[in-house]
Amino acid sequence: MSPNSKDLLIAIPTYNERENVEMLIEAITKTGIDADLMFVDDNSPDGTGQLLDSLKPKYPRLQVAHRPGKQGIGSAHQYAIRTAYQLGYKKLMTMDCDFTHRPERLPEMLAAAKGNDVVVASRYMSKNSLPGWNIFRRILTHSGHFMTTWLLKMPYDATGALRLYNLETIPLYAWDTITSNGYSFFFESLHILFLNKFKIAEIPIELPSRTYGNSKMDKREVVRSVKLLFATYMTKVMNPERYNIVKPLPIESINPDLKDDQDWDGYWSGKAKIGSLLYDFIAAFYRKFIIRRILNHFAHKHFKKNGEVLHAGCGSGQVDVDISKFVKITGLDISTQALSFYNKCHQGNCKLLHGSIFSIPLEKSSVDGIYNLGVMEHFTEPEIKKILGEFHRVLKNDGTAVMFWPPEFGLSVMFFKVLTFIFENFLGRKNVKFHPDEITRVRSKQHVKQLVESENFSVVEYYFGIRDIFTYSVIAVKKRQTA
Repeated sequence: MSPNSKDLLIAIPTYNERENVEMLIEAITKTGIDADLMFVDDNSPDGTGQLLDSLKPKYPRLQVAHRPGKQGIGSAHQYAIRTAYQLGYKKLMTMDCDFTHRPERLPEMLAAAKGNDVVVASRYMSKNSLPGWNIFRRILTHSGHFMTTWLLKMPYDATGALRLYNLETIPLYAWDTITSNGYSFFFESLHILFLNKFKIAEIPIELPSRTYGNSKMDKREVVRSVKLLFATYMTKVMNPERYNIVKPLPIESINPDLKDDQDWDGYWSGKAKIGSLLYDFIAAFYRKFIIRRILNHFAHKHFKKNGEVLHAGCGSGQVDVDISKFVKITGLDISTQALSFYNKCHQGNCKLLHGSIFSIPLEKSSVDGIYNLGVMEHFTEPEIKKILGEFHRVLKNDGTAVMFWPPEFGLSVMFFKVLTFIFENFLGRKNVKFHPDEITRVRSKQHVKQLVESENFSVVEYYFGIRDIFTYSVIAVKKRQTA
């Protein structure tokens, strides 16, 4: 195979590895592997990047990627992965630069790649695989392995960097789901591939104590990784759809000029933040086990089978996967992050529409029904009237809109008021915010009636009761025909 072939790329992140890089290049070359090398250097203060540039005439298959500063080991791996796809490589191998990953084991990694999507080098398949390690590092490493196997139910060495990826069988968009820029990238990425049933193989390796230089992982990074591990576990339990690898659907008419003043992209970003897990857990429980059932009930009651229905302010899509088998859903949201999550939940069985509910990008009288859940309360009454005006415009004659709208006296509202009080007055947390501001909650049936009638709707049903444990007021309104 000629130099600069596109079969295999070996990517090696570096930060202050000047003393190692040429020795490593020589050691890899001696293995006889037919591969290009790419070092990803984060502007090392010791001049690693400049030394690598000077070595390129000597090693024609050497590439050097320079990044402006230290951005995290996970970020470096993501960069290498995406660059490998961009350059057309079929396989990508990743490894460290400190000789803890022995170059002589690389041919064995390649041999194990046949018929598999990922090959992982494991420190836990044989005894005495960590020679020279001190007791603290042994405890830390084995604790990390125990936690990933116990919490994530994943039997592999999930925190090591010596891996081989088959880029022909793992699609590029699979990596869009990964959020970590640090060491937690390793278990997060492998966990997502594992959940999506990619074929993973392991080979046993010895991992000697770092031969050259010093470890880059400090105590703060350990704490961050542990936090993300628990956040990943909670997400897997309550929001596993976030980890679905689904081919992105085209979002119709993406409008770059839309202003998201309430930062819904941030809310639906999918980043597992430990501080928001309590709300995420409670909200996911309500969506899946309570709201989903009540939506099924009212959708079958007020929408006709196979009707064109708009989910206005669709969010995650965890609540309406059942009714997508009953009606044809178009999910509308101002947040492209929300639309991406919605697509993962629905596995492509929907349309996606990027837009604002103040100016819905649909033709007049184009849908049979509209519904939303937990949307109207985030706006003022004049804004709600404008939204209702848009609903009236896009609904067909006699079309129905069903709104799930929290009342002032709803159980969830009371619960989060109490929770906020506890956090602020007993736990010392100030300005606690579990969800975006709720500006206008339902005060009474008469309150809703006045709002909808002002925009030429009639209330056909008002429900507040045990079906959703007194969480929402459910309001079904029928479009009045206007001259």
